[in-house]
Amino acid sequence: MPLLLRAALPSIPVVNQLPGVRKTGDDPSRLREVRTATVTPEHVRRYAAVCGFPVKDTAPVTFPHVLAFPLHMAVLSSPEFPFPAIGMVHLHNVITQYRPVAVGESLMLEVHASPLRPHPKGTAVDFLATASVQGTPVWESSSTYLRRGAKIDDRPVPPGATDERTPADVVPGRVTWRLPGDLGRRYAAVSGDSNPIHLHPLTARALGYRRPIAHGMWSLARCVSALENRLPDAVTVEAAFKKPIPLPGRVAFGQDPAHDGGAGIAFAMTSPDDGAPHVVGRTRPVS
Repeated sequence: MPLLLRAALPSIPVVNQLPGVRKTGDDPSRLREVRTATVTPEHVRRYAAVCGFPVKDTAPVTFPHVLAFPLHMAVLSSPEFPFPAIGMVHLHNVITQYRPVAVGESLMLEVHASPLRPHPKGTAVDFLATASVQGTPVWESSSTYLRRGAKIDDRPVPPGATDERTPADVVPGRVTWRLPGDLGRRYAAVSGDSNPIHLHPLTARALGYRRPIAHGMWSLARCVSALENRLPDAVTVEAAFKKPIPLPGRVAFGQDPAHDGGAGIAFAMTSPDDGAPHVVGRTRPVS
């Protein structure tokens, strides 16, 4: 809660100019956070129940992200991070698991940010997370965030840059899932991500959404849970987040062999009404 409060204050006019709240940095790549966390059976069980994974003696591929999330928040809420955390848009995520993480293992987690880079809609930054056991990385991720409208000096957008990276073609939905109105609150309880846009209609409206929206990392985890029994132990999962998912609501899920000739799987979460994509992704084995 203190981290969430620190993250919210810079987005409030007048308050955002107070010492300790005012954003003063311009190079987030100097920011780095570390912590040790244990993969507990109860936390994995609760996470699996919300995201649709079976309960096993290893953690789901996406689970270490929730252990690293406090470090993401610590970087985002630092006065040296140039933008308020509220309003950062999660565009893209890549997770690589080098081996399954066992329930009961302790992980050394580290998160640091990349330098800012131009984006067609503003400024993008990557958050790079690593989970290690006895000095050996077992899991890592890259989360790309966008600050809409923000520009880095007068630097042009690189030629060929796209609005968002799309890792695969949109796979048509073949099964429909109904999402309850309290899904955002349930995922927040296990992930620690209590961004108001996910929690209640009133808090979502205050930030420009007519209804609460599902967490992007929940939608990715739900897709991965549908593929879980087909994934190798060493795997990369890449996804682009497209249209928000309003809650309550319905989504369609589809999967196909990846079109790049490899052994991966292309997947998508789409609207069952018009096929508009919410999440588009693919998996591939780590050689």
